[in-house]
Amino acid sequence: MAAAGIITEYDPLHMGHVHLMAEARRLLGPETGILCVMSGHYVQRGDFAVAGKFARAAAAVRSGADLVLELPVPWALSSAEGFAAGAVEILKATGVVTHLVFGSEGGDAAPLVRCAEALCSPAFSQRLREELKRGDSFPAARQRALETLLPPADAGALARPNDTLGVEYCKALRGGGIQPAAVLRRGAGHNCEAAGGGFVSASAIRARLRRGDGEEALSLMAPAMAEGYRAERAAGRAPASLSNCERAVLARLRFLEEADWAALDLGNEGLYRRFARFAGSAATLAELLEAVKTKRYPLARLRRMVFRAYLGLPPAPPERPAYLRVLAANRRGTALLAGMRTAAALPVLTKPAAVRRLPEEAQRLFALEARASRLYALACPDPAAVPDERRTGPVIVREEG
Repeated sequence: MAAAGIITEYDPLHMGHVHLMAEARRLLGPETGILCVMSGHYVQRGDFAVAGKFARAAAAVRSGADLVLELPVPWALSSAEGFAAGAVEILKATGVVTHLVFGSEGGDAAPLVRCAEALCSPAFSQRLREELKRGDSFPAARQRALETLLPPADAGALARPNDTLGVEYCKALRGGGIQPAAVLRRGAGHNCEAAGGGFVSASAIRARLRRGDGEEALSLMAPAMAEGYRAERAAGRAPASLSNCERAVLARLRFLEEADWAALDLGNEGLYRRFARFAGSAATLAELLEAVKTKRYPLARLRRMVFRAYLGLPPAPPERPAYLRVLAANRRGTALLAGMRTAAALPVLTKPAAVRRLPEEAQRLFALEARASRLYALACPDPAAVPDERRTGPVIVREEG
């Protein structure tokens, strides 16, 4: 069985996400499987997911997906480039995915492919070095460098958040056999906290949860996500919030020396010195980020650096994940899994105990994931209610009737 791949966080799952799954099946045929690669307990903006990964994965399967695989935490808490590269490697390794379907402000994959080719060219590298000398942020420098190589209509993709991520997907897909398919995004913008015409954004839903408008937030989620979130909240597992464990994060950061921060500063731009200077005295994470930030560094990058330090992640994710871990599946998803048993280029992990039979690299990755889950539990209202990663298998959704 062939499958369409979707890379996502579902933090939380809303009707725009459901629409994308439906569009993927409409574009590629009703028998196409929908295979999602989803971030686990941590998300790319540098934060805890508001609900646990198994609840979000189960909601996805009840809303149109057939199989949900986990994007391990080293890639989930990476730059857009690292996030996309890790997730695409998982899709490639399944051996069953033919297309990567994603939301796009432009709704056309062709200009994103042209951007990806330009960004990978030697000419772009030279232009980028020249622009970075001006001292602006990396995104601004990259935008100007690309505008010297492409028409404005193409280069403008980097000014739109979903198209920017789409470009990273297209970069990671180069030469891999999976085709990109862009679906026009409807509703509020990617990082907009207000409701737009059509679907609201996940940011808007999270903003309502932060304000205590829980019932309104639930009404904006996909029905299966709202049901799952209510169950997670009743069990003491949601919402996960930094406010529940901020001092634990700060305590970890106070242990770090300048050399530890330097290892996390992949651009070697001196950012580590600012963290080393202020992390030992900041009383809140907001105070630390305010002291460290400059116009050159996006806040999400700083937050990811904090979370990578908190979790003890390697400075950069490895070349690719070491296994394909199943979070949730339905009947069609189990059929996809059957095909993956022979087609996949990486081990398929359904039972956590089976990791003991995998190579050492896979065991190290799973141990890191288990540690990250234990620390995620501290962000939940009742840490004791979060199940042990090492004893939790996938959610199998049985179709009604």
